[in-house]
Amino acid sequence: MPPHDQSADRFLYDGYTIDRADGVVCCTYVTAGHRFTERYAFGPDGEWGSPPVEAAVRLLFLLAGVSYYKTTAAPVIDLGGTTTSASERDFLARYYREGLGEFAYRNHLDLGDLSVIGPDGPGGTPPTGVQYAPRPGRPLIPFGGGIDSIVTVEALRTAHPGAALCIVHPPGERFAAIEDAAALTELPIGRTERTIDPLVRHSAALGFLNGHVPITAVITAAALVAAVLDQRDAVVLSNEWSASVPTLIDAGRPVNHQWSKGEAFEHGFAQMVTDALGPGVSVFSYLRPRTELWVAHQFAQLTRYHRAFRSCNRAFHQDAAQRLDHWCGTCDKCCFIDLILAPYMSAAALSAVFAGREPLARAENAGRFRTLLGLQPDAKPFECVGDVGECRAAVLLAAARDDRRDTPLLQQLQLAVAAGPDDAVLDASALLAPVGPHYIPERYAPPDLLVRAR
Repeated sequence: MPPHDQSADRFLYDGYTIDRADGVVCCTYVTAGHRFTERYAFGPDGEWGSPPVEAAVRLLFLLAGVSYYKTTAAPVIDLGGTTTSASERDFLARYYREGLGEFAYRNHLDLGDLSVIGPDGPGGTPPTGVQYAPRPGRPLIPFGGGIDSIVTVEALRTAHPGAALCIVHPPGERFAAIEDAAALTELPIGRTERTIDPLVRHSAALGFLNGHVPITAVITAAALVAAVLDQRDAVVLSNEWSASVPTLIDAGRPVNHQWSKGEAFEHGFAQMVTDALGPGVSVFSYLRPRTELWVAHQFAQLTRYHRAFRSCNRAFHQDAAQRLDHWCGTCDKCCFIDLILAPYMSAAALSAVFAGREPLARAENAGRFRTLLGLQPDAKPFECVGDVGECRAAVLLAAARDDRRDTPLLQQLQLAVAAGPDDAVLDASALLAPVGPHYIPERYAPPDLLVRAR
């Protein structure tokens, strides 16, 4: 629990402001006597005075508070003067409980009794007759530089030439791991500068609780504002089926590092958007029914990105002095990306990707791979990595390649997986087909999904 001097009975949504001249949104929250303000600089372009933009900003305000709630983890979230519908408050309660599942688990907290209170009202619904009516076929794609968002871009760019990227980054700072791949897309880039309150950088000194937050949800809400400002009809995410699979089960409760990338968040937030803005804008993941193996299979064919993409988390370190300009080759994310691509890219190609630091070529990574494969008691890592079944299928496929017969670690892992029960390995061919529901509207759905949409 928080230190006594930082405990709080409630977390207050103090309000938000919009500087229309400069295109800046500031969201303010208060807890334990501390005031936090998060700033978003979108730029002055767009209809800042319109009801749809106001409605989108309000949703961003509701989601962005999570970064500051965690400082005290108060039992009551008070929305202050912000009116919401009952369904919005229900979603926010779930967003905090499940989106902060990892944070609660690591800090030994129980958020089960958390409550969200505030004045009842129509929420962000525009006045009668005022509906958001954007130009069609102009999706905005949040872009992180990994294989998932690259696959989404390449799938949409031809059929929807009005597509653009959305990148949210700290003020005056850009990550090479994103920018290098973004440049290769040759699509327009919309940028939003996000400035977190400096107080949270001093969490340890101030006695605040710290931990993982559902940042993808906040980025999605910021992308929505950017999309509405630019009269776009969709925010297209790149989150796969396995993002909905819990990282672990704790006392019967699922804990998912990727909850804000999962189906539950996507569906709940999309409903909030429809209620607030009408059906003119859709928020969905283009990869929702796809497996990591399918994404890797698609990415392997996009050779011009192979030397530009970089998903190693150390490429995104907040401290620029500790940020790597290459794959580290030893972290869980490096190991997973190597493993999932190994069935479809040659050993030589992956050695080039990792610049001689390929994880599968390093015996010291055995423990990390065995954890990804569920071959030892360690829990699945709190990282954006695939499901155990996907990883096992990837090992078997990769080990069968002629150019991998002399990769000792991979062959050892293959033997360990093959020695397990038959039902522990998912069928690789089945993993290349759609495996779950999705919410892709017909105007964006690929042909093989049109009969599967909810």
